[in-house]
Amino acid sequence: MVFSWRKKKPRSFNGDKKKELEIPRHFLCPITLDLMKDPVTLSSGITYDRESIEKWLDDGNFTCPVSNQVLRSFDQIPNHSLRKMIQDWCVENRSYGVERIPTPRIPVSSAEVSEVLFSIMDSTRRLDQCACLDSLHKLKKWGLESERNKRCMVANAAAAGAIAAAFDAFAGESVDKNINVLEEILFVINWMFPLTEQAQLYIGSQASLHCIALFLKSEDLSLKQNAITVLAELLSCNQKYTQALTTIDGINKTLFHFINKPICPSITKPSLTLIYDIVSLSNENTTTEFINMGLIPLLLEIMIDSQKAICEKALALIDQLCETEQGRGFAYDDALAMPVLVKKILRVSELATEYSVSAIWKLSKGDEKALMEALQFGAFQKLLLLIQVGCNDKTKEKATELLKLLNPYRPGLECIDSLDFKNIKRSF
Repeated sequence: MVFSWRKKKPRSFNGDKKKELEIPRHFLCPITLDLMKDPVTLSSGITYDRESIEKWLDDGNFTCPVSNQVLRSFDQIPNHSLRKMIQDWCVENRSYGVERIPTPRIPVSSAEVSEVLFSIMDSTRRLDQCACLDSLHKLKKWGLESERNKRCMVANAAAAGAIAAAFDAFAGESVDKNINVLEEILFVINWMFPLTEQAQLYIGSQASLHCIALFLKSEDLSLKQNAITVLAELLSCNQKYTQALTTIDGINKTLFHFINKPICPSITKPSLTLIYDIVSLSNENTTTEFINMGLIPLLLEIMIDSQKAICEKALALIDQLCETEQGRGFAYDDALAMPVLVKKILRVSELATEYSVSAIWKLSKGDEKALMEALQFGAFQKLLLLIQVGCNDKTKEKATELLKLLNPYRPGLECIDSLDFKNIKRSF
């Protein structure tokens, strides 16, 4: 077996000197052939850079990359003497542009994580904000140090539940009094996705949801992002919490505001997802509220020039709103609706195509004016091309039905922009 990492040329440094500086071979990681920053030795006796060998093991390998020997254990013993030699070599060759590698922090252990989680549970029972904050700061510090530390925390089965329980308890006592600890919990719990059932139960409580809704109105951008990301994760795990969310006063207006006055994509995308979940699962009054706010024209405007992920979510929401008679009525009255939907049939993604065709299908069924408008914007040719290049069965069925509905109106009405069909690549 040939390993691709063996083909990489060892890294060297070029400084102001005329000759090139070669790195001693025993300072190089056998996997990446880069200078080791945190050398660790496996049970096979071979030393690697910690980050490289961890990725190797995380990918499901159980052998030593160099010797191909089956590892007796996955323990990684820090090679302090080699690391010190590398650091000394870096200092000696500063004139070549070599920077001294920092002394690596010792990775957190599962036992340390368990100890801190026990402290969080204990301080939660006593509603001791200061003690809980101290424990949360340890978790936050570890997580920010390395991805490995994050994985170690997430791997603890009790982590998400313990942190979510703390959020519910402190939010239930008083948001104003416990705001500091609640903000820290919300930051850390963003590392715990997907949420366990126990964590969902605590985050989905009325106290927790009201607290998160308050944080959505905060001036702190990071807090807004953490809050809306947790909400989107909760509903993606279990949509039964959608109804509880809609009972919170002002939540619909807050989410609409995030779309109407976009701050950043990391807030816009989950906002669209949350509105879609609410509209899909709530009663007609909730859908009517969003429509009356002006959601349909706003979504159409967003789709004109937006990134793929936002365009897909906006199209999904338009398609869902067109399920109702009121939604279709607002779309009929908007001059942008048909041209934008027809334009998005191709060149965005398979998902965008599915939602575009579905929305046009809902708008055009039994409506002569909508059919003629779709023709004028080139829908017939695009639908025909879509069937030729391929799409999923559900989209193909709707596209075929639309072609049959459009065909009688073609003579004298069809207007095709040929530029739309140049260089189209098969995307499915």
